[in-house]
Amino acid sequence: MELTSLTALSPLDGRYGSRLDDLRTLCSEAGLIRQRVTVEVAWFKALAGHKDFTALPALQPDDAAFLDGLVERFSADDAAEVKAIERTTNHDVKAVEYWLKQRMGERPRLVPYLEFVHFACTSEDINNLSWALIIKGSIEHSLDPLLARLDERLQSMSVDHADLPMLSRTHGQTASPTTLGKELANVVFRLRRQRRLLNQVELTGKINGAVGNFNAHLAACPDLDWPTLARDFVESLGLVWHPYTTQIEPHDMTAEVAHALVRINTVLLDFARDAWGYVSLGYFKQKLIEGEVGSSTMPHKVNPIDFENGEGNLGLANALLEHLAAKLPVSRWQRDLTDSTVQRSIGSAFGYCALAWGSILRGLDRIAPDPERLAADLDRSWEVLAEPVQTIMRMHGVPEAYEKLKALTRGQGISQQALIEFVEQLDIPAEDRQRLLEMTPGSYTGNAAEMARAITRYV
Repeated sequence: MELTSLTALSPLDGRYGSRLDDLRTLCSEAGLIRQRVTVEVAWFKALAGHKDFTALPALQPDDAAFLDGLVERFSADDAAEVKAIERTTNHDVKAVEYWLKQRMGERPRLVPYLEFVHFACTSEDINNLSWALIIKGSIEHSLDPLLARLDERLQSMSVDHADLPMLSRTHGQTASPTTLGKELANVVFRLRRQRRLLNQVELTGKINGAVGNFNAHLAACPDLDWPTLARDFVESLGLVWHPYTTQIEPHDMTAEVAHALVRINTVLLDFARDAWGYVSLGYFKQKLIEGEVGSSTMPHKVNPIDFENGEGNLGLANALLEHLAAKLPVSRWQRDLTDSTVQRSIGSAFGYCALAWGSILRGLDRIAPDPERLAADLDRSWEVLAEPVQTIMRMHGVPEAYEKLKALTRGQGISQQALIEFVEQLDIPAEDRQRLLEMTPGSYTGNAAEMARAITRYV
């Protein structure tokens, strides 16, 4: 069966494929092969002309430019050629080595030095750096920009609705009022903290041979300071050198990235469910899209499908990310191959993240608060003012303040008039009594509006 968006096994490449083009470029099999070529070429160039590695002379400028061009212009056709070689070698990294040697063999000055391609390397020297570059690129060019868009949208809504009062619901029951903007600011603050932690993860790499001891390197060239060369090389790729490894880089950093993304997704899952609930309550109105159908049988329906899609895909993302975090750092003795097949789903985990975040963004673009509905709920909930009344009573030593308000309000609503009558007979200073009489559920929001506007200062 021909592979198309309709026949793809994964919805990431099928139904939702058009939304994930940037990640496909980075995390696909072709993307992985391209990064392997990047690392192999960079290692060859690092050896060429090194003062203590005389076997490979410095490259002529046009030869160096040729090698750079193999990376910069690496195409889908090139990746297909590598895969064709792999059908013979049954080894993906060796196929990249052979492809590079074929291409370099076209340049006479490079022919004598073809055996320095993949010199002293185990496959994992190439793979770990390639995956680290894929993770780095995915965060910098796809995931973090999406989080920035979410941050910008939520902050804008927080400030715009800083003063819009809203009934809180703790345990699903009426509770002290807040503002819509403050509730959105809560999400922004949480998201920013987790986003910082994601970007603080050190993306590590190694290039130290079959079991991490530079065995082959020192056998071939015992006077070269291989650890320093390895550190400089890894850092030249924009990564952090990992000096202590077995055959594999231990994947702790991949687990750290995965856990950071799980926490980000948990914050957004919490928000998606709340947003869905506020749509259900009528606090948010949904914008109508011409021609869109909400139900195949109920014509009136406008469903919060984007928040639902986001919630579902956040669950899929976290299932993959949690397995990556738990599995990858565990390897038998100096290595087993269980990490290799699992790493190939890193792109899927990132894809479900991006898909979910994009859905939540679309959901935000399709909702607007309904001030009348918000005000109506507040006006039916005068019992929430039992809190300030009993607190001020306590301030002035009125005995059993809490108990008196509990008897008046617990488990039952209370009218504005009944509350006024209760406050008017209180033995408290006139100034405080008047303040209570002027208070409404909509005005009893503490510093919520101030906090919502202040979110712009928390970066």
